[in-house]
Amino acid sequence: MDSGLLQALQDAAGADNVLTDPQACERLSADALGIFRLFRRAALLESARADVVVMARDTQQVAAVLCVANAHGVPVVPVGGATGVMGAIVPLRGGIALDMRQLNQVMEVSAEDGTVRVQPGVLLADLERELNTHGLMLGHDPWSLSIATVGGAIGTDGVGYLAARYGSMGEQVAALEVVIPTGEVVRTKPLRKPASGPNLNALFIGAEGTLGIITEATLWVFRLPERRAFSTVGFASFEEGFKATVELFHLGLRPALTDLTEEETRHPSPPCTLYMAFEGFQEEVEAQQGRALKVCAGYAGADLGPEGTRAYWEDRHAIAESWRKNVQPLPPRQRWASGSQRPFDYLHLSLPLSRVLEYRRKVQEVAGRHRVRIRETAVWTHPGLFSVLLAHPRPESKASVAEMEGAVDEALTLAQEMGGAMEYCHGVGLKLAHLAEREWGSSLEVVRRIKRALDPNDILNPGKLGM
Repeated sequence: MDSGLLQALQDAAGADNVLTDPQACERLSADALGIFRLFRRAALLESARADVVVMARDTQQVAAVLCVANAHGVPVVPVGGATGVMGAIVPLRGGIALDMRQLNQVMEVSAEDGTVRVQPGVLLADLERELNTHGLMLGHDPWSLSIATVGGAIGTDGVGYLAARYGSMGEQVAALEVVIPTGEVVRTKPLRKPASGPNLNALFIGAEGTLGIITEATLWVFRLPERRAFSTVGFASFEEGFKATVELFHLGLRPALTDLTEEETRHPSPPCTLYMAFEGFQEEVEAQQGRALKVCAGYAGADLGPEGTRAYWEDRHAIAESWRKNVQPLPPRQRWASGSQRPFDYLHLSLPLSRVLEYRRKVQEVAGRHRVRIRETAVWTHPGLFSVLLAHPRPESKASVAEMEGAVDEALTLAQEMGGAMEYCHGVGLKLAHLAEREWGSSLEVVRRIKRALDPNDILNPGKLGM
């Protein structure tokens, strides 16, 4: 790195907060995206590395760093927990990895307003524990609760297990403090319904750090429920389970947990299972659960009791805990070397309700053409949010990787052609960047104009989101 630029960064951030150690740069250049999920584009991940790490300490320091980067035309990528599975933090053009983990304070909890003001580096699990001491809870409960940060969840507009009731992470944002490349600080107000112009929060939610750096967020929080109840329902087919789930939502029922899953290995259990958790005040839970079971019975759903969903609920964060203990401490290249030996991928697609079953049939045809197996299909948190797990039956080889890549890309573009979106949960990142322009469609040029207006030198996470 140019010595003049390095000195300018040290002056802006403090010398102790600027690291050029190769190991530090490597660790903050990759997230939880497995290299095998990039298929023949894996070299993009292997070759990307930040040139310098800057540890963020406060909003003013972040603004100073962005001013330096903007003046020198140097890329900046914000990094939080580095637990995303799409490669959103991968620095495709090198530059600065802006480490947000030291901005990790819960600044203010207001039970009266139903809000919490928090810095972006706070782990979601730490925030949840703090809120619980006030009789409150966060509505965002992803699989990665113990390892993901608030900033990352907002930047990808993540979806968690409770999204059916509380919405995505973005829907829980009340206000933001954001630094843009000029060093200007944008602050919005934590109000339920301002109608005095466009909602600027939405500009930065799901933007993966391409338009600004979030340095503070105010989130809507919720009172801890009086009661939580579990129900498990088995269906003879995915179609019947899907129709029942759609009816639940059309009636206005909102099981906090809603997961309709069909797994290849489920036999002799019911071919399709609906996992539901209801929470809220006592009478509400009883009414919602009772009516939901009645609806499911109308579609020949068998009430299997609470235990299946209770076990699902208690085990929902196990993968993250295993990753935190066994994978996160490893350098990225060591993680990649211990990855899957059989090509597989998981897709999370947002579709019109009227097209979900049609899409499911067509994606089965896609898999067959590419000699790939579908191990699981599901709708999660809403019947329009459809997931599919694809796996190749043969070990990794040039042929199996090519077949898997072909199946995945065809499945994603099929969703786009049917009026859907190629991702609802994890963002686009590096993994889906090659399809981002196609995803935007006629909106692409408008989005690019916004990007040029806020970031004319293209320093913020360049090469992402088709911008």
